[in-house]
Amino acid sequence: MLLFGLSVFVLFCLSAWAAPGNNTEEAGSPFLHFLTRYGRRYSPGSLEFQKREHFFQESIRRHEYLNSPVLAPYENNSAIYGINRFSDLSPEEFKAIYLQSKAVELPKYVTTSAKEAILPARFDWRDKNLVTPVRNQLSCGGCWAFSIVGGIESAYAINENLLEELSVQQVIDCSYEDNGCNGGSTINALHWLNKTRVKLVRASEYEFKAQTGICHYFPSSDFGVSIRDYKAYNFSDIEEEMMTQLINLGPLAATVDAVSWQDYLGGIIQYHCSSGEANHAVLITGFDRTGDIPYWIVKNSWGSTWGIDGYVHIKIGQNVCGIADTVSAARV
Repeated sequence: MLLFGLSVFVLFCLSAWAAPGNNTEEAGSPFLHFLTRYGRRYSPGSLEFQKREHFFQESIRRHEYLNSPVLAPYENNSAIYGINRFSDLSPEEFKAIYLQSKAVELPKYVTTSAKEAILPARFDWRDKNLVTPVRNQLSCGGCWAFSIVGGIESAYAINENLLEELSVQQVIDCSYEDNGCNGGSTINALHWLNKTRVKLVRASEYEFKAQTGICHYFPSSDFGVSIRDYKAYNFSDIEEEMMTQLINLGPLAATVDAVSWQDYLGGIIQYHCSSGEANHAVLITGFDRTGDIPYWIVKNSWGSTWGIDGYVHIKIGQNVCGIADTVSAARV
């Protein structure tokens, strides 16, 4: 009931913001508030200012569409869409900057045990302090590297009881099967790591630059984490088995359709993943089946101010956003 009220409030506000006459000349302009909140520096009256204001108004109309009860009937914990730091980007710009992961067709997972595993109602590797903090990929299309490195960090912590932040920049610069900040594949990155046995150094030693650079090498005596193998499967139609693998292997990297995530504020995504292709890589850290709608707990790489402290919740059971199609986990 509370979330229903929140949905109505969001729709009311969006309608008011999009109403005729609400332009930047008026006091309390939503666009001016947006510029102040997110530190944008567009010169008033310039073509850039006008373009960004147009995209902002388009985003408000898009939010009305996404929050429409016709498209997504009000249910407990339904996702809410609204103004965030991406609201002055066109959908094309957003996709070009942030959605740069490529999907790889994987074999279907085949269950080897006749005995069905007993799953807990809720499980999250964060509860065991085995997941590093949310990072921000900025304008670098390296989500594929953030996803894989996050999984390796947790796998190492599970084995060694020591949580280390490892270098994403090292993977961006050195994974020759990928294109750095211009995009890549979680599976290609795992294949490169497994083939070369490269040791990932600490993030503090090889800092993130938000652009592709020259690959740096480190002496074998230095600290580093290498992988010894990886698993990669398609779990569509068998998401319960995917939960079992998450518990057994650690957080799972996944490639998803995240076009609608440009406007995500919170709640459980159940609809609107409609681009028809996977384009973004994330890390699944857990699941929650205690409520009416079971959901995956998914770590993103757009900073902690996006979504639910940097996370998104996605409904379990219908392969929403293609979350079960391209799933992998490293073994260290």
